[in-house]
Amino acid sequence: MRRYKLKNMDCASCASKIEDSLTKLDEVKFVNVNFATSSMTIDTDDFEKVKSKITEVEPEVEIEVAGKGKTDVSKNLLAEHKWSIIKISAGILLLVFGLIFKEKLHNTPFHIAEYLVFITAYLVSGWQVIHLALKNIIRGQVFNEHFLMTVATLGAFAIDQMPEAVAVMLFYIVGELFQDIAVNRSRRSIKSLLEIKPDHANLKLNGETKRVAPDSVNTGDTIIVKAGEKIPLDGYIIDGNSFVDTSALTGESVPRKIKMNDEVLAGMINQTGLITIKVTKPFGESSISKILEMVENASSKKAETEKFITTFARYYTPVVVFGAILLAVLPPLFIEGATFSEWIYRALIVLVISCPCALVISIPLGYFGGIGGASRRGILVKGSNFLDALTQVKTVVFDKTGTLTKGEFKVSGIIPSNGFNEKTILEYAAYAEYNSNHPIAKSISESYDREIDNSRIGKVDEISGHGIRAIIDHKEIFVGNDKLLHQEDIEHPVCDVEGTVAHVVVDKKYAGYIVISDSLKGDAIDTIVGLHKKGINTVMLTGDNKYAARAISGKLGINEYYAELLPENKVEHIERLLNKNSKVAFVGDGINDAPVLARADVGIAMGALGSDAAIETADIVLMTDSLSKISDAINVAKRTRRIVWQNIIFALGVKSVFIGLGIWGVATMWEAVFGDMGVALIAILNATRVLKGK
Repeated sequence: MRRYKLKNMDCASCASKIEDSLTKLDEVKFVNVNFATSSMTIDTDDFEKVKSKITEVEPEVEIEVAGKGKTDVSKNLLAEHKWSIIKISAGILLLVFGLIFKEKLHNTPFHIAEYLVFITAYLVSGWQVIHLALKNIIRGQVFNEHFLMTVATLGAFAIDQMPEAVAVMLFYIVGELFQDIAVNRSRRSIKSLLEIKPDHANLKLNGETKRVAPDSVNTGDTIIVKAGEKIPLDGYIIDGNSFVDTSALTGESVPRKIKMNDEVLAGMINQTGLITIKVTKPFGESSISKILEMVENASSKKAETEKFITTFARYYTPVVVFGAILLAVLPPLFIEGATFSEWIYRALIVLVISCPCALVISIPLGYFGGIGGASRRGILVKGSNFLDALTQVKTVVFDKTGTLTKGEFKVSGIIPSNGFNEKTILEYAAYAEYNSNHPIAKSISESYDREIDNSRIGKVDEISGHGIRAIIDHKEIFVGNDKLLHQEDIEHPVCDVEGTVAHVVVDKKYAGYIVISDSLKGDAIDTIVGLHKKGINTVMLTGDNKYAARAISGKLGINEYYAELLPENKVEHIERLLNKNSKVAFVGDGINDAPVLARADVGIAMGALGSDAAIETADIVLMTDSLSKISDAINVAKRTRRIVWQNIIFALGVKSVFIGLGIWGVATMWEAVFGDMGVALIAILNATRVLKGK
């Protein structure tokens, strides 16, 4: 899978045509052409055939390997659109001259001077449009905006409406210019969002520091980051301390303090001191690389609205053209006193106003803006289809540990039984859990706080959803939950213990239990209250015991909770909720809950910055541990969908009115073009609000 830049791709229909034509090639396994970023992601065995096909479909489009060419975003308006401005200025001068001296020009032999002025103005302003229309017709691609403008203006010449023909073409290219400016501004906003990619690394080698490209640094190398520089690769601090700005990654404005052994990630900005970092991942595998790739390729998963508009435009244009032909021909044949010149003029107005640019450009731009706006808040959405799905979510299901709670377990009590003491219980539990990465296991090891003698540990087996069986000092040790005690038929004095507990069994004899406490995240209660206000049902699924689950659920006010679940049980509960015909989102840590994240309509990974599993599995990745980001994500999704539908209703509404006015002979061609390009510009500017919305 490779990514390329497509230069000179100026319209959404061009992107659609390229994608459609490449999809039909047997050599292409996957292709997505993104108009918003002027890029193409493709998996193919024959790139030369792909290049040939693109040249055949859109000869003006140039292909460039992504990253090799760098767009100069500092170009001013005059330099970037110099030739368009010259063409427009020349066309306007000739049109004004023709209108002022129209009578004198008309009185020349055979109206030669009049034709000369207006045809020159027409060709100066509209030659490129005519040229593209002819090339598309030769390639069998008749129905597009260039064809509509060419037919409409040549028709105006045919019925001796030359000034209007020139004005139509001028209005059109002026509209195209402003449209390009609006789209490019939006693209630049998106590109600036992706500028968090570091451009160099200070590699420390043999006592010297050398400035190199981040992708040339290897795992285990040492790099130095000065104050004000971006951290170029993932790693941990081996010398120095500082404050880092994580806003580009997490959306959080408050700088974070870092010190020795703290993990840092590519894309963070070092604010104060000099720090030395040991690199833990090559640049291609760093969190920032995966994030950038995900954001840029998000449009490959299109929302149903986008797919509908693309299909709609494909059939809409030919229907309008044939409708205009019937409008030009039928009334003069059947209505007494109707003339062909009058009804041809009305048909031409219908052609002009019917151009679908406003929809095919603004809709994808709106969704991409929504994805970009979410990214600025530290919410990474993998596709516009997931933005749409978020707006329909009726149930949000939460994992407990690390999601609703901090996951910072601490041993708060040890209750011995059958003659065992606290020290012995903690020691056996610490040895049994020594190789486990589970948060509860870590809390037990931290509480033991002594060096582990590996020679005492024999075979260790994990019993999924129950606990661990280990051989310690040739004794059989079980550490786990109440279900493990019942499974192994161990007699024990108490089952109902509130909170999270780890029971300890030594040689089939119950030794006691360890109480482990966890605390709620600071914004957990507010998040649940906020979701309930939106009319969203909340559910908690946990592998913890029902007494701990009941306590947490009660504090949060969650609608439903299910405890003592194995991973497969969680999937069963998600299936049950999905069968109720409502959209379900699951919020988890992205590692232990991968099957559930994959099965839900929308999988949301919490606090997953740096977690490969989360980025790969989830549909939406929240870059911090803040639960409030869930509400933010839903708000962004709803705002995006609202703006997209505003554009659809506005564009179709205005066009319908102008078509009606054109058919009844009220609207002129000048008004039709102004209406068409005005609608396109307003829709595009409205779409860019998503990116900047607060």
